[in-house]
Amino acid sequence: MEIPQRVYIFDTTLRDGEQSPGVALTASGKLAIAEQLARLDVDAIKEGLPKSSAGDFAAVNSIAGQIVGPVVAVLARCQPTDLEVATRALEPALKLPIHVFIATSSVHMQIKLKMSLSQVLDRIGDTVTRRAYVEDVGFSVEHATRSHGDFLLRAALTAVECGASIINLPDAAGYAISGECGRLLEGVRASLRDRPATRISVHCHNDLGLAVANTLVGIGAGAGQVEVVINGIGERVGNVAWEEVVIALSARHDQCAVSHRIRPEEIDRTSQLVSQFTGMLGRPNKAIGDRNAVRQQSGIHQDGVLKDRCTYEIVTPEAIDVGKTALVLGKHSGRHALRKRLANLGIVASTEELDRIQTRMKSLAKGKFEVNDAGLTAIWQDQVQGIKALDAELTGWEVSTDAPRCPSVRVTLGHQGTVRDAGGTGNGAVDTLFEALVRAFEMKDIELRYYCLVPESPGEDGMAAVGAQVFGQGLSAGYASDPDVLKASALAIKEVLDGLAGPRLASGAAMCG
Repeated sequence: MEIPQRVYIFDTTLRDGEQSPGVALTASGKLAIAEQLARLDVDAIKEGLPKSSAGDFAAVNSIAGQIVGPVVAVLARCQPTDLEVATRALEPALKLPIHVFIATSSVHMQIKLKMSLSQVLDRIGDTVTRRAYVEDVGFSVEHATRSHGDFLLRAALTAVECGASIINLPDAAGYAISGECGRLLEGVRASLRDRPATRISVHCHNDLGLAVANTLVGIGAGAGQVEVVINGIGERVGNVAWEEVVIALSARHDQCAVSHRIRPEEIDRTSQLVSQFTGMLGRPNKAIGDRNAVRQQSGIHQDGVLKDRCTYEIVTPEAIDVGKTALVLGKHSGRHALRKRLANLGIVASTEELDRIQTRMKSLAKGKFEVNDAGLTAIWQDQVQGIKALDAELTGWEVSTDAPRCPSVRVTLGHQGTVRDAGGTGNGAVDTLFEALVRAFEMKDIELRYYCLVPESPGEDGMAAVGAQVFGQGLSAGYASDPDVLKASALAIKEVLDGLAGPRLASGAAMCG
């Protein structure tokens, strides 16, 4: 068998991704994700296990009749009844591909299945032989990386001889080290050398953090298909991250000489959609697909990127449609990036003014996530023009959370002799506090993007630290601590809104009395 020139992308977000603890996709959510996967141009979508529930059966049946482009495949255990139900679920589809599986590791055969080696081989042969039900059968040697080598090869060969066109080799417990994956796949390829039409697939979990590495090793060893999940979600710590594998293949084509037909500009949109429907938000520093992947804060890195993006960017933001390179202003930022950001705002600063602005920016950034354009403008007005930030004082606040009523909040701000009072009710104490402060500052289109509570010291008199990120004409952040959690929350939110409101003074805006 020759190493394939094109790798097939087999998406299993709707099956393995939904197995993430706490995730339960609705039928409409599954359909929306499947439609986006079709726009992404995946080769196949594994939708679920129709035999497991009426809901899974209905979802498969609906998606199979509405998705155009990718093949819609389903999962079935090596049991005749599973195969029959899966076939009925796929009736609206143009093709009827079914993916059957059975465990082949000693521990699973003895403890879970309670079957002998010969019984497992018989079950494989009996199930796959029933391929008359369907047009295409893939066989998954579950727990391939924990199976005895000789028996694994016998199981794969039995499936192929009975009509399986795809052999999938899952590392279902995330157990393997990359070298093992390569040797395993090479062994299976060698045993199937007389059947070159058989496609070998890899399916990796991330328990040891090696899912992407193992998948790439598998491709290098001849896998013609990879089973992947958007955002790397899934059982336990997750599956191999779809977007990381695909972009690695493109960015390192010199090492991974295979092609795919994925549209990378759809990756970010797909990632956001899956996050929305699963409620599993990605961490900011995740590789590929999250904003920090295209954000530079170190002065050394910023200087290099401003001279030539290739110095620190191996994937351009435009390639995955996540905007453009962002030079983050924080305590590690350099003068080159600061001058560039000021220039983007139409501000030209002398060397002495730049020194004052940078000193003030770094001082503020110690307790903040970053300084955005509004904050930078306020610093320039303060340090160069002598226009002070709003610096409103939180003179009064009250939060009532008596059940069963919704929380209610009342806040009072004071600034240069003026007072503004605002309140309201909401879904939670912090959300209501945020909305009341936004009204007190007379601001619009403001969104609380991030809220983090961290105990700073133990005991009844311990301090609670709160960090908050707010989006409104840019991203800004605030930080405060207090023994009272809600007071710390109010002060942190007040600080970040204060920074956004400050620049309005330059144009004549002010708080009402």
